[in-house]
Amino acid sequence: MFVQNSDKTLSRKQRLQEKQRRQLAVVDTVDKAEAKVRKAEVELAGAVAEAVQVFGDEQSASEGLDMPVEAVRRFLGMMQNEAAGAGDVAGAS
Repeated sequence: MFVQNSDKTLSRKQRLQEKQRRQLAVVDTVDKAEAKVRKAEVELAGAVAEAVQVFGDEQSASEGLDMPVEAVRRFLGMMQNEAAGAGDVAGAS
């Protein structure tokens, strides 16, 4: 006669459910981290855009921030995309 110890032996279904639960938890953690990164990038883009205004142009801001001009332009592009997205949302209301 075979006796199964339910405390130690999980069924295939239980193992699969546990694996899926862990996978979903990891995906949720990554999603939250990505949202935080996105928020930080938007804040940085705003700061870079302000720096460009204060320094007068992209090149001067690049030198003042010790940041490549390409990075400055990328952040300015992000700000333009954010502004365009906000305009789309406002226009849809």
